[in-house]
Amino acid sequence: MAIGMLTITLTPGYSYLGIFAPILVLTGRLIQGIAAGVELGGVSIYLAEIAPPNQRGFYVSWQSASQQLAVVAAALIGYLLTKYITNDQMNSFGWRIPFLIGCFIVPFVFYQRRNLEETEAFKSRAKKLTMRQIFSSALSSYKIIFLGSTLVMFTTVMFYMITAYTPTYGKSMLNFSSTNAFMVTAFVGISNFILLPIMGIVSDKIGRIKPLIFFSILGSISAYPLLYLLATAPSFGKFLFVELFFSFIFAGYNGSMVVALTEIVDKSTRTIGFSLAYSLATAIYGGFTPLIATSLIHVSANKAMPGLWISISAIFSFIAVCIVRKSTNLVK
Repeated sequence: MAIGMLTITLTPGYSYLGIFAPILVLTGRLIQGIAAGVELGGVSIYLAEIAPPNQRGFYVSWQSASQQLAVVAAALIGYLLTKYITNDQMNSFGWRIPFLIGCFIVPFVFYQRRNLEETEAFKSRAKKLTMRQIFSSALSSYKIIFLGSTLVMFTTVMFYMITAYTPTYGKSMLNFSSTNAFMVTAFVGISNFILLPIMGIVSDKIGRIKPLIFFSILGSISAYPLLYLLATAPSFGKFLFVELFFSFIFAGYNGSMVVALTEIVDKSTRTIGFSLAYSLATAIYGGFTPLIATSLIHVSANKAMPGLWISISAIFSFIAVCIVRKSTNLVK
Protein backbone atom coordinates (compact mmCIF):
# COMPACT_ATOMS: atom_id res chain seq x y z
CA MET A 1 0.00 0.00 0.00
CA ALA A 2 2.88 2.35 0.80
CA ILE A 3 4.47 1.80 -2.62
CA GLY A 4 1.16 2.57 -4.31
CA MET A 5 0.60 5.71 -2.23
CA LEU A 6 4.17 6.93 -2.72
CA THR A 7 3.87 6.41 -6.48
CA ILE A 8 0.74 8.57 -6.55
CA THR A 9 2.31 11.17 -4.25
CA LEU A 10 5.64 11.56 -6.02
CA THR A 11 4.73 11.20 -9.71
CA PRO A 12 5.55 14.45 -11.57
CA GLY A 13 2.79 16.21 -13.46
CA TYR A 14 1.71 15.89 -17.09
CA SER A 15 3.91 18.82 -18.11
CA TYR A 16 6.99 16.78 -17.11
CA LEU A 17 6.11 13.23 -18.12
CA GLY A 18 3.25 13.60 -20.58
CA ILE A 19 1.01 10.55 -20.88
CA PHE A 20 3.31 8.58 -18.54
CA ALA A 21 2.17 10.73 -15.59
CA PRO A 22 -1.45 9.50 -15.51
CA ILE A 23 -0.26 5.97 -16.36
CA LEU A 24 2.01 5.99 -13.29
CA VAL A 25 -0.75 7.39 -11.08
CA LEU A 26 -3.13 4.70 -12.34
CA THR A 27 -0.47 2.05 -11.72
CA GLY A 28 0.01 3.33 -8.19
CA ARG A 29 -3.74 3.26 -7.64
CA LEU A 30 -3.99 -0.35 -8.85
CA ILE A 31 -1.08 -1.37 -6.61
CA GLN A 32 -2.73 0.40 -3.70
CA GLY A 33 -6.08 -1.29 -4.35
CA ILE A 34 -4.63 -4.79 -4.71
CA ALA A 35 -2.45 -4.32 -1.63
CA ALA A 36 -5.41 -3.04 0.39
CA GLY A 37 -7.35 -6.15 -0.57
CA VAL A 38 -4.52 -8.36 0.66
CA GLU A 39 -4.30 -6.38 3.89
CA LEU A 40 -8.03 -6.77 4.42
CA GLY A 41 -7.62 -10.51 3.93
CA GLY A 42 -5.03 -10.90 6.67
CA VAL A 43 -7.00 -8.76 9.10
CA SER A 44 -10.33 -10.47 8.41
CA ILE A 45 -8.95 -13.99 8.76
CA TYR A 46 -7.13 -13.05 11.97
CA LEU A 47 -10.34 -11.65 13.49
CA ALA A 48 -12.33 -14.68 12.34
CA GLU A 49 -9.83 -17.06 13.97
CA ILE A 50 -9.69 -15.28 17.34
CA ALA A 51 -13.48 -14.88 17.55
CA PRO A 52 -15.81 -17.19 19.51
CA PRO A 53 -17.85 -19.22 16.99
CA ASN A 54 -21.11 -17.44 17.80
CA GLN A 55 -19.57 -13.95 17.57
CA ARG A 56 -17.55 -14.25 14.38
CA GLY A 57 -19.69 -11.75 12.49
CA PHE A 58 -19.28 -9.15 15.22
CA TYR A 59 -15.52 -9.62 15.47
CA VAL A 60 -14.90 -9.56 11.71
CA SER A 61 -17.14 -6.50 11.27
CA TRP A 62 -14.48 -4.44 13.02
CA GLN A 63 -12.23 -4.87 10.00
CA SER A 64 -14.63 -2.72 8.00
CA ALA A 65 -15.64 -0.56 10.95
CA SER A 66 -12.04 0.45 11.61
CA GLN A 67 -11.74 1.67 8.02
CA GLN A 68 -14.44 4.20 8.75
CA LEU A 69 -12.10 6.05 11.10
CA ALA A 70 -9.89 6.55 8.06
CA VAL A 71 -12.91 7.78 6.08
CA VAL A 72 -13.66 10.38 8.76
CA ALA A 73 -9.98 11.37 8.96
CA ALA A 74 -9.77 11.69 5.17
CA ALA A 75 -12.92 13.83 5.12
CA LEU A 76 -11.51 16.10 7.82
CA ILE A 77 -8.20 16.42 5.96
CA GLY A 78 -10.11 17.27 2.78
CA TYR A 79 -12.18 19.82 4.67
CA LEU A 80 -9.09 21.51 6.13
CA LEU A 81 -7.24 21.55 2.81
CA THR A 82 -10.14 23.13 0.94
CA LYS A 83 -10.57 25.65 3.73
CA TYR A 84 -6.95 26.78 4.07
CA ILE A 85 -5.37 26.44 0.60
CA THR A 86 -6.48 27.87 -2.72
CA ASN A 87 -7.82 25.91 -5.68
CA ASP A 88 -4.58 26.51 -7.58
CA GLN A 89 -2.55 25.18 -4.65
CA MET A 90 -4.87 22.18 -4.40
CA ASN A 91 -4.42 21.39 -8.10
CA SER A 92 -0.68 21.93 -7.88
CA PHE A 93 0.30 19.97 -4.77
CA GLY A 94 -2.53 19.88 -2.23
CA TRP A 95 -4.16 16.74 -3.63
CA ARG A 96 -0.94 14.83 -2.86
CA ILE A 97 -0.99 15.63 0.87
CA PRO A 98 -3.61 13.02 1.96
CA PHE A 99 -1.65 10.26 0.19
CA LEU A 100 1.55 11.36 1.91
CA ILE A 101 -0.17 11.38 5.29
CA GLY A 102 -1.41 7.86 4.56
CA CYS A 103 2.17 6.68 4.15
CA PHE A 104 3.04 7.77 7.70
CA ILE A 105 0.89 5.02 9.25
CA VAL A 106 2.87 2.24 7.54
CA PRO A 107 5.69 2.05 10.16
CA PHE A 108 3.04 1.70 12.89
CA VAL A 109 1.39 -1.15 10.97
CA PHE A 110 4.73 -2.95 10.66
CA TYR A 111 5.32 -2.54 14.39
CA GLN A 112 1.80 -3.74 15.23
CA ARG A 113 2.04 -6.81 13.00
CA ARG A 114 5.40 -7.85 14.44
CA ASN A 115 3.90 -7.87 17.94
CA LEU A 116 0.65 -9.73 17.25
CA GLU A 117 0.48 -13.34 18.39
CA GLU A 118 -0.49 -16.07 15.96
CA THR A 119 -4.00 -17.46 16.37
CA GLU A 120 -4.57 -20.86 17.95
CA ALA A 121 -6.11 -22.06 14.68
CA PHE A 122 -2.86 -21.32 12.88
CA LYS A 123 -0.55 -22.69 15.58
CA SER A 124 -2.53 -25.92 15.85
CA ARG A 125 -2.10 -26.84 12.21
CA ALA A 126 -0.18 -30.08 11.96
CA LYS A 127 1.37 -29.14 8.64
CA LYS A 128 2.52 -25.75 7.41
CA LEU A 129 2.26 -25.36 3.65
CA THR A 130 5.09 -23.97 1.55
CA MET A 131 4.50 -20.87 -0.55
CA ARG A 132 4.44 -23.04 -3.67
CA GLN A 133 1.75 -25.27 -2.16
CA ILE A 134 -0.27 -22.26 -1.04
CA PHE A 135 -0.26 -20.65 -4.49
CA SER A 136 -0.94 -23.98 -6.18
CA SER A 137 -3.93 -24.58 -3.92
CA ALA A 138 -5.20 -21.04 -4.46
CA LEU A 139 -4.99 -21.38 -8.24
CA SER A 140 -6.90 -24.64 -8.10
CA SER A 141 -9.62 -22.79 -6.17
CA TYR A 142 -10.10 -20.17 -8.89
CA LYS A 143 -13.86 -20.80 -9.06
CA ILE A 144 -14.46 -19.93 -5.40
CA ILE A 145 -12.09 -16.95 -5.71
CA PHE A 146 -14.03 -15.62 -8.70
CA LEU A 147 -17.30 -16.26 -6.87
CA GLY A 148 -15.94 -14.50 -3.79
CA SER A 149 -14.82 -11.53 -5.88
CA THR A 150 -18.33 -11.22 -7.29
CA LEU A 151 -19.72 -11.47 -3.76
CA VAL A 152 -17.47 -8.56 -2.77
CA MET A 153 -18.42 -6.47 -5.83
CA PHE A 154 -21.41 -4.75 -4.25
CA THR A 155 -19.49 -3.89 -1.09
CA THR A 156 -16.57 -2.28 -2.93
CA VAL A 157 -18.79 -0.31 -5.31
CA MET A 158 -20.91 1.01 -2.43
CA PHE A 159 -17.88 1.81 -0.29
CA TYR A 160 -16.15 3.82 -2.99
CA MET A 161 -19.42 5.47 -4.01
CA ILE A 162 -20.29 6.76 -0.54
CA THR A 163 -16.75 7.65 0.52
CA ALA A 164 -14.21 8.31 -2.24
CA TYR A 165 -16.73 9.55 -4.82
CA THR A 166 -19.03 11.56 -2.53
CA PRO A 167 -16.88 14.75 -2.44
CA THR A 168 -16.51 14.73 -6.24
CA TYR A 169 -20.20 14.00 -6.85
CA GLY A 170 -21.36 16.59 -4.35
CA LYS A 171 -19.11 19.34 -5.70
CA SER A 172 -18.91 18.66 -9.44
CA MET A 173 -22.35 17.20 -10.13
CA LEU A 174 -24.61 18.73 -7.46
CA ASN A 175 -22.75 22.07 -7.06
CA PHE A 176 -22.31 21.82 -3.31
CA SER A 177 -19.28 23.41 -1.69
CA SER A 178 -16.31 21.16 -1.02
CA THR A 179 -16.76 21.69 2.73
CA ASN A 180 -20.37 20.46 2.57
CA ALA A 181 -19.38 17.44 0.50
CA PHE A 182 -16.60 16.50 2.92
CA MET A 183 -18.99 17.02 5.83
CA VAL A 184 -21.39 14.48 4.33
CA THR A 185 -18.49 12.06 3.84
CA ALA A 186 -17.57 12.43 7.51
CA PHE A 187 -21.17 11.66 8.57
CA VAL A 188 -21.13 8.60 6.32
CA GLY A 189 -17.95 7.37 8.01
CA ILE A 190 -19.48 7.83 11.45
CA SER A 191 -22.67 6.06 10.34
CA ASN A 192 -20.70 3.13 8.93
CA PHE A 193 -18.63 2.88 12.11
CA ILE A 194 -21.79 2.56 14.22
CA LEU A 195 -23.79 0.32 11.89
CA LEU A 196 -21.18 -2.24 10.84
CA PRO A 197 -20.70 -3.94 14.25
CA ILE A 198 -24.48 -3.94 14.72
CA MET A 199 -24.93 -5.67 11.38
CA GLY A 200 -22.18 -8.10 12.30
CA ILE A 201 -24.22 -9.05 15.37
CA VAL A 202 -27.32 -9.42 13.19
CA SER A 203 -25.45 -11.87 10.95
CA ASP A 204 -24.49 -13.90 14.02
CA LYS A 205 -28.13 -14.04 15.12
CA ILE A 206 -29.94 -14.81 11.84
CA GLY A 207 -27.14 -16.09 9.60
CA ARG A 208 -25.26 -14.59 6.66
CA ILE A 209 -27.57 -15.37 3.75
CA LYS A 210 -30.71 -13.45 4.76
CA PRO A 211 -28.97 -10.05 5.16
CA LEU A 212 -26.96 -10.61 1.97
CA ILE A 213 -30.10 -11.29 -0.04
CA PHE A 214 -32.15 -8.49 1.54
CA PHE A 215 -29.56 -5.73 1.20
CA SER A 216 -28.42 -6.67 -2.31
CA ILE A 217 -32.05 -6.53 -3.46
CA LEU A 218 -32.63 -3.27 -1.59
CA GLY A 219 -29.55 -1.76 -3.20
CA SER A 220 -30.54 -2.87 -6.69
CA ILE A 221 -34.02 -1.34 -6.55
CA SER A 222 -33.35 1.86 -4.55
CA ALA A 223 -30.04 3.24 -5.85
CA TYR A 224 -31.22 4.88 -9.07
CA PRO A 225 -34.54 6.29 -7.74
CA LEU A 226 -32.80 7.86 -4.75
CA LEU A 227 -30.07 9.46 -6.87
CA TYR A 228 -32.69 10.63 -9.36
CA LEU A 229 -34.64 12.40 -6.62
CA LEU A 230 -31.41 13.95 -5.36
CA ALA A 231 -30.14 15.03 -8.79
CA THR A 232 -33.41 16.64 -9.88
CA ALA A 233 -33.70 18.86 -6.80
CA PRO A 234 -30.41 18.87 -4.83
CA SER A 235 -30.34 20.02 -1.24
CA PHE A 236 -27.89 19.40 1.56
CA GLY A 237 -30.49 17.59 3.67
CA LYS A 238 -31.46 15.32 0.78
CA PHE A 239 -27.81 14.67 -0.07
CA LEU A 240 -27.11 13.66 3.53
CA PHE A 241 -30.21 11.45 3.70
CA VAL A 242 -29.37 9.56 0.49
CA GLU A 243 -25.77 8.98 1.52
CA LEU A 244 -26.79 7.78 4.99
CA PHE A 245 -29.36 5.44 3.44
CA PHE A 246 -26.63 4.06 1.20
CA SER A 247 -24.51 3.73 4.35
CA PHE A 248 -27.27 1.58 5.88
CA ILE A 249 -27.34 -0.66 2.80
CA PHE A 250 -23.54 -0.91 2.71
CA ALA A 251 -23.27 -1.79 6.40
CA GLY A 252 -26.11 -4.30 6.18
CA TYR A 253 -24.51 -6.15 3.30
CA ASN A 254 -20.91 -5.82 4.43
CA GLY A 255 -21.69 -6.92 7.99
CA SER A 256 -22.50 -10.39 6.63
CA MET A 257 -20.40 -10.48 3.48
CA VAL A 258 -16.89 -10.20 4.94
CA VAL A 259 -17.38 -12.94 7.52
CA ALA A 260 -19.16 -15.07 4.91
CA LEU A 261 -16.12 -14.83 2.65
CA THR A 262 -13.86 -16.05 5.46
CA GLU A 263 -16.16 -19.06 5.82
CA ILE A 264 -16.40 -20.16 2.18
CA VAL A 265 -12.72 -20.05 1.18
CA ASP A 266 -10.58 -23.15 1.70
CA LYS A 267 -9.18 -23.29 5.24
CA SER A 268 -5.70 -24.37 4.19
CA THR A 269 -5.22 -21.26 2.04
CA ARG A 270 -7.82 -19.05 3.67
CA THR A 271 -5.82 -15.82 3.75
CA ILE A 272 -4.59 -15.86 0.17
CA GLY A 273 -7.97 -17.03 -1.14
CA PHE A 274 -9.80 -14.26 0.71
CA SER A 275 -7.18 -11.69 -0.28
CA LEU A 276 -7.27 -12.56 -3.97
CA ALA A 277 -11.05 -12.35 -4.06
CA TYR A 278 -11.17 -9.09 -2.12
CA SER A 279 -8.23 -7.40 -3.83
CA LEU A 280 -9.52 -8.15 -7.32
CA ALA A 281 -12.89 -6.65 -6.42
CA THR A 282 -11.26 -3.66 -4.71
CA ALA A 283 -8.89 -2.89 -7.58
CA ILE A 284 -11.36 -3.46 -10.42
CA TYR A 285 -14.95 -2.85 -9.30
CA GLY A 286 -14.34 -0.48 -6.41
CA GLY A 287 -11.27 1.34 -7.68
CA PHE A 288 -12.87 2.15 -11.02
CA THR A 289 -16.21 3.19 -9.51
CA PRO A 290 -15.48 6.96 -9.58
CA LEU A 291 -14.39 6.69 -13.23
CA ILE A 292 -17.39 4.58 -14.21
CA ALA A 293 -19.83 6.84 -12.35
CA THR A 294 -18.40 10.00 -13.93
CA SER A 295 -18.34 8.43 -17.39
CA LEU A 296 -21.97 7.32 -17.12
CA ILE A 297 -22.99 10.86 -16.20
CA HIS A 298 -21.11 12.43 -19.13
CA VAL A 299 -22.34 9.89 -21.69
CA SER A 300 -25.98 10.07 -20.61
CA ALA A 301 -26.12 13.68 -19.30
CA ASN A 302 -27.98 12.14 -16.35
CA LYS A 303 -26.58 12.83 -12.88
CA ALA A 304 -28.46 9.88 -11.41
CA MET A 305 -26.65 7.31 -13.56
CA PRO A 306 -24.18 6.24 -10.84
CA GLY A 307 -27.24 4.56 -9.33
CA LEU A 308 -27.29 2.25 -12.34
CA TRP A 309 -23.73 1.10 -11.58
CA ILE A 310 -24.74 0.45 -7.95
CA SER A 311 -27.72 -1.59 -9.13
CA ILE A 312 -25.62 -3.64 -11.55
CA SER A 313 -23.10 -4.45 -8.81
CA ALA A 314 -25.93 -5.40 -6.44
CA ILE A 315 -27.47 -7.75 -9.02
CA PHE A 316 -24.17 -9.51 -9.69
CA SER A 317 -23.52 -9.91 -5.97
CA PHE A 318 -27.08 -11.19 -5.46
CA ILE A 319 -26.41 -13.88 -8.07
CA ALA A 320 -23.17 -14.77 -6.27
CA VAL A 321 -25.06 -15.02 -2.95
CA CYS A 322 -27.56 -17.42 -4.52
CA ILE A 323 -24.75 -19.59 -5.88
CA VAL A 324 -22.95 -19.55 -2.52
CA ARG A 325 -26.18 -20.56 -0.78
CA LYS A 326 -26.56 -23.64 -2.97
CA SER A 327 -22.94 -24.73 -3.29
CA THR A 328 -21.41 -24.21 0.18
CA ASN A 329 -22.08 -25.05 3.80
CA LEU A 330 -22.37 -21.39 4.73
CA VAL A 331 -24.61 -20.64 7.70
CA LYS A 332 -28.06 -19.99 6.24
